[in-house]
Amino acid sequence: MSTDVRENVRRRYAEAARGLAQGTGCGCDCESIGCCGEEADTLFGQGLYAQADRGELPEEAATASLGCGNPVAVADLRTGETVLDLGSGGGIDVLLSARRVGPTGTVYGLDMTDEMLELGRRNAELARTTNVHFLKGLIEDIPLVDGSVDVVISNCVVNLSTDKPAVLREIARVLKPGGRLGISDVVAEDGLSAEARAERGSFVGCIAGALSEGEYRSGLEDAGLADVEVRFTHRVADGMHGAIVRARKPER
Repeated sequence: MSTDVRENVRRRYAEAARGLAQGTGCGCDCESIGCCGEEADTLFGQGLYAQADRGELPEEAATASLGCGNPVAVADLRTGETVLDLGSGGGIDVLLSARRVGPTGTVYGLDMTDEMLELGRRNAELARTTNVHFLKGLIEDIPLVDGSVDVVISNCVVNLSTDKPAVLREIARVLKPGGRLGISDVVAEDGLSAEARAERGSFVGCIAGALSEGEYRSGLEDAGLADVEVRFTHRVADGMHGAIVRARKPER
């Protein structure tokens, strides 16, 4: 079943990437919530980025967000840091991060979908960004060595994984001691069953696979991270919220 779910996710986001590349649509897959608008209160997609952020990028990159937040705005990136974006998609968060860390920093974008990787690389070329690397792989098995990144970011992707404990363990593994996590995701209120989450939206649509607040906290702590924070930012369905999730890897 997990393989089927992963393939469904991969296929749908490949379709989204092709739509974005061809200019035939916004490509958004959180379709049950109506995520492709331009208004500032849009619940998913590019509407959650400040105009100043979108203005930094070519139009093709600025329209390529399929996420539920703006992790770059909450990750407190610093010059010279190494950043990993899980599920980098069209590359908007990779490119914004690259500007924050500057030419002495490095940003990796990890995605399992060839079409998204191609789109991200094309957007990086349009933005004339050279300190980024797009990698093919699974967020449950990150192709980077232990302790190699300062910050892990992600935008509405962890909820799509069929093995979330593995994702959280991998995040802890690749973070340097003292490194930090700053992601946006859809999170359920505690007490909302998996069945109730599935009633509110599809797995591919960012809803059915969402962790609860308590599950996120315990999962990150079990993976060895500390100072865990899960903060709801906006409602996306009954009992479901866009959220900021932060944590830190202990120094020792």
